[in-house]
Amino acid sequence: MTELKRTSLFPLYKEIGAKTVDFGGWELPVQFTSIKEEHRAVREKAGLFDVSHMGEAEVKGRDAYDFLQSIITNDMAKLEPGKALYTLLCYENGGTLDDLLIYQLDVDHYLLVLNAANTKKDIDWLKKHARDEELIKDMSSYYAQLAVQGPKAEQIVQKLANEDLSNIGFFRFRKNVDLNGVNALVSRTGYTGEDGFEIYCSAEKAPSLWKAILKAGESEGIAPCGLGARDTLRFEARLPLYGQEIDETISPLEAGLGFAVKLQKDSDFVGKEALKKEKESGVKRKMAGVEMLEKGIPRTGYEVLNEKGDIIGRVTSGTQSPTLGKNIGLVLIQTPYTKLDTELYIKIRKKTLKAVVISTPFYKKA
Repeated sequence: MTELKRTSLFPLYKEIGAKTVDFGGWELPVQFTSIKEEHRAVREKAGLFDVSHMGEAEVKGRDAYDFLQSIITNDMAKLEPGKALYTLLCYENGGTLDDLLIYQLDVDHYLLVLNAANTKKDIDWLKKHARDEELIKDMSSYYAQLAVQGPKAEQIVQKLANEDLSNIGFFRFRKNVDLNGVNALVSRTGYTGEDGFEIYCSAEKAPSLWKAILKAGESEGIAPCGLGARDTLRFEARLPLYGQEIDETISPLEAGLGFAVKLQKDSDFVGKEALKKEKESGVKRKMAGVEMLEKGIPRTGYEVLNEKGDIIGRVTSGTQSPTLGKNIGLVLIQTPYTKLDTELYIKIRKKTLKAVVISTPFYKKA
């Protein structure tokens, strides 16, 4: 049996009563108190997450820009030093290899943040397509990543910072910020639908920074949070999870991520032709939000049926929303059934229960 990987914060989990699980080969906290409590803390106050399992790669050199432009779906021209970009990597057939963030650290110098389970696959893919493998360096073992999310996130992190963080706009970042003596990259990004920061620092410095953030946020009600709350928060905000809303069989256009696919950019990129054809012919299936009209929770993989009982798709994610108190789901279904107010049926165990298509995101911060 393969030994689970651990982040540099692992020793601190047990000190505060974390329940850990195997998540893609990592031993990570699913919760510290309860998923609902942690979820509520992020929506109302602030939560602190250890997301150091995420992968990081640096792409650096004279050819870095052209190489990345030829492999990502979004447009590198939108970037400048201090700015981040959400994008995807696709296979030639338009299926999704991964979604990621790209930070432009400097001219010809970029940091890519990759999904943990896909890190090796992504880096192998990048190296395979690069003319010079030396452009790409796996930095995953160097970096730790902490996320402070929620309406009080800025107020808390500001207590530790040597400069004004309010000047960092959405999808912007600052390098070399001193946070309680720890050198960090501070980015106004997140995976919860709330305001907040994702903070990158060296793995060895992360435990002291974790403690400092919790101490700084005591009076604001900050809570350490696990993967359970991270999943319910991202789901309510309709943020995709690799392996559910996107994978090698689902294109970004089907997943509703067309905003990050720039078919008009001059450069060709891997998957461009397939995505162009898909857009021209019309997407045959699409992601939609549903609310259950009968008692039952739509879970990942459950079949979605039309009124005749034909299978028209499946649930990608679903839960009882802690914020809304409703049983809701994301479904990938045949396009004609994705119109608002369309009635559908979800097969939950041996029952076929009624649901209705509703607008997404399910939750938007005020």
